Amino acid sequence: MPGSNNRIVRVGIVGSGFSARFHYAALVRVHGGRVPGLRVETVGVWSPNEARRRTFAAERGITEFASFEALCDAVDVVDTCVPGNLHEPMAVDALKRGRHVIVEKPFTGYYGDGSADFRGESFSKEIMLREALASAARLTDAERESGQHIYYAENWVYAPAVAKEREIIEKSGGQVLRILGEESHSGSHSPFYGIWARSGGGSLLSKGCHPLTAALYLKSPARPAAVSCRTHAITKLPAFQDLGHLRTGYHDIEDYAAIHVIFDDGTVADIFASELVLGGVANWIEVYATNHRTRCNLNPVDALVTYNEREEYFKDVYVVEKTGTKQGWSRPAPDEDWQHGYPQEMQDFMECAATGRAPLCGSQLGRDTIAVLYAGYLSAERHGAEVQL
Repeated sequence: MPGSNNRIVRVGIVGSGFSARFHYAALVRVHGGRVPGLRVETVGVWSPNEARRRTFAAERGITEFASFEALCDAVDVVDTCVPGNLHEPMAVDALKRGRHVIVEKPFTGYYGDGSADFRGESFSKEIMLREALASAARLTDAERESGQHIYYAENWVYAPAVAKEREIIEKSGGQVLRILGEESHSGSHSPFYGIWARSGGGSLLSKGCHPLTAALYLKSPARPAAVSCRTHAITKLPAFQDLGHLRTGYHDIEDYAAIHVIFDDGTVADIFASELVLGGVANWIEVYATNHRTRCNLNPVDALVTYNEREEYFKDVYVVEKTGTKQGWSRPAPDEDWQHGYPQEMQDFMECAATGRAPLCGSQLGRDTIAVLYAGYLSAERHGAEVQL
C-alpha cells in the first residue's frame, strides 16, 4: 500500500458506464497538491459486460481485467462505479482484501425482497429503513475491521461553492439556522431508473441525496435527529398533461419529494428533489446563518452566457446537462466537472490513500444520509408524521 515513501496510488475501476467515465476523467486530473510527488495510476477496469469493459479499457489505454478479484489484487483503491445494490457486496469484499474503496452515491439502500412482483411504492418503509441501516452498518463494520477507508463519492461536498461556504461558516463563527437545497431535472437518462429494485428509490434517494449530504456536511458536527417528508408521483396523476418534455412511465417510484430535517441542535434543513424541472438541472443550496446568507449555485451558473441563432450551430458543442435546446440564450458550463466538485473529490481521495488520513466525505456522512432518506420514506408512508433517528 502507498506510504510516506511511495506516493503512487493505483486505482481500479469497477464498472464501465456513466459514472465510470466521469470518475476516470476526474482521476486523470489529480496532481501533487498537498502531497508532493503524488501520482495516480488508473490501472484498469473490470465490468461484467465484457464488450463494454473492453471498449472502455481500449479507449483509455488501461488494462481490462478478467475478474473483480484480479482487479483488487492489482490496485490500492477500488472505485465501485456500479448500481447501488452492488455497493455493499463489492465494497465489503474489497475492504476485506485490504483495499480502500470509493463508494458512489447513494451509499447503499434497500433494493427489494427478491420477489418478481416487488413494488417499492407499496412495500413497508419500516422494513426498508431497518434493512438500509443494516447494510450501512455492514459497510462501516467492514471498514473498521479492515483498517482501510471508505471514500464516499458525494461530489457536492467538494463543489467549490459548497467548500467556500464551509470556510465562511468556520471562519466567521456564524450559527447556521436553516438550509434550503434542491436537485431536480426532467428525468434520469438511465433505463433502470424508475424501478425501485434497481435504483433503491426515486427522486428522494437519487436526487435528494446530493443537497442533503451537503447540508449534513455544512451543519457538522450537528447530526440529524428527526425528519418529516412527503413524496408524490405527479406524472402518474390522471390529470397530468404529458407534452413529451418530462420523463414519465416510472414503475414504482416517486417523482417529487420534500424532506424536512431537524438537527440535534434544533436547527433545520428543507430539501427538494424532483423529475419535474425543464431547462436543465436545478442544483443549489442556500444557507441562512446568524451573520451571513449564502446561495451556492452548482447549476445553472452565469460564468458564460451565449446566444445561438440556430440549434444546428451548436450541434457539436456541449452546453449544460439536461437542457432541452441549445437555441437562443444559454449558460454553458465552462468546466462542469470542476463546478460540481468531481476533480476535487478524487484529489482528496487520492491524497488520503497516499497518506492514510480519513477523507473529507466518508462513511459517516454516507450512513447519515441513508438514515435520513429512508426515515423520510417512512414519514411519507405515514403521511408526513415525524420520524426520530
